[in-house]
Amino acid sequence: MTKHMHPDDIRTLFSTAMSQMYRAEVPQYGALVDLVRDVNAATLDADPALKATMQAAGELDRLDVERHGAIRLGTADELSAIRRMFAVMGMYPVGYYDLSVAGIPVHSTAFRPIKQTALRRNPFRVFTSLLRLDVIEDAGLVETARAILAKRQIVTDDALELIARAEQVGGLTPAQAKRFVAASLETFRWHAEATVDADTYAQLVAAHRLIADVVSFKGPHINHLTPRTLDIDAVQYQMPARGIDPKAVIEGPPRRQAGLLLRQTSFKALDEPVQFDGQPGQHTARFGEIEQRGVALKPAGRAFYDQALARARAAQGDYQSQLHTAFAALPDDFETLRQQDLAFFRYRVGASVETLANDIDGLIAQGALIADPQIYEDFLPVSAAGIFQSNLASDDRSNYAANANQEAFEAALGVPVIDDMTLYAQVERDSLAASLTALGQAHLLPPTATV
Repeated sequence: MTKHMHPDDIRTLFSTAMSQMYRAEVPQYGALVDLVRDVNAATLDADPALKATMQAAGELDRLDVERHGAIRLGTADELSAIRRMFAVMGMYPVGYYDLSVAGIPVHSTAFRPIKQTALRRNPFRVFTSLLRLDVIEDAGLVETARAILAKRQIVTDDALELIARAEQVGGLTPAQAKRFVAASLETFRWHAEATVDADTYAQLVAAHRLIADVVSFKGPHINHLTPRTLDIDAVQYQMPARGIDPKAVIEGPPRRQAGLLLRQTSFKALDEPVQFDGQPGQHTARFGEIEQRGVALKPAGRAFYDQALARARAAQGDYQSQLHTAFAALPDDFETLRQQDLAFFRYRVGASVETLANDIDGLIAQGALIADPQIYEDFLPVSAAGIFQSNLASDDRSNYAANANQEAFEAALGVPVIDDMTLYAQVERDSLAASLTALGQAHLLPPTATV
């Protein structure tokens, strides 16, 4: 009997194929990947301690393969089908993101691995947005968009057949997995022929450029792929020398010694030729993005982050200066963040010590217990919106008011989204319990995990 391929291996097959396809479709993405690889190598060469820490924490091997992508869907049926597709690859919906808070008519989740072993093997993520036709005021345009979307099927029959088989028997054989990857890739491929005429496209653009991007094509072409860098400022600075035009501002928190959450930048969206009923035209949607990931913050740390970011965005004057000022009160070293219960950590046994301390802080000070910052595996709504907005017309910024509706999103999805804080807290508690047990200090484990 042929064994099933592990979902982690299917995910690696898919993400590799996706990257190769996008590199062929958008050559600047290949230049971006090369730049990120060079910056990462230089950063690790210049900081042997960082390299050793990442190696010991199991973070180094995933660096070069790490990617996230983004797609935009039009209907509940499409979202449900994509959920089933990603489940075959061991990817599950984590978090709910309301982008209407930034004037963008979508709400989203991130499909990603949730187990630590899976994240270390390949932390591929796809930020997946669903169009909010309910927030569009033009009833006629809504009906037009619904009618157009109702005619398309974004997942091929072959992919649907293999998804159903995986659900029925618990997986796919290697041969089936290769067929599944090839069939699923068609969902994300670029289509240069629009499914609408030029007049309809213009109406959709007038409502919002993102609406036009979702509704006007055969499927949800991948609109960006994102490598992870260890120094996003260096990448931002070096992009022009590689012929890449970066957006003006890095989204997220400021540069710090103890990196927080997620920082993102991108090159500007490309103007690409498309056909509208045989007539030549142009569409702007696809771009390249870079991210630098920091530590995941606990609710108290996240509240500080949200408030500081809001202050910086509301302040007058130079934004980067205001950003640094707003974050100045937050400790800029990982150990203080840990001691003040502001961030999530993963614990492991360190050096052998003859006489162990009788408290967790003492064990860490001795080096008997090591606390590694948990990498933030998720996204930030304001930063995601900022990336989207940098690739949309400026007059699209405030057309829609904040209008979260997680219940409707989950109904379309077919399952509840997973709470990211719960995942980080479980990793922290499980790793601390395992480490303290190995040290013979299990009695030091707090009765409940602090979240």
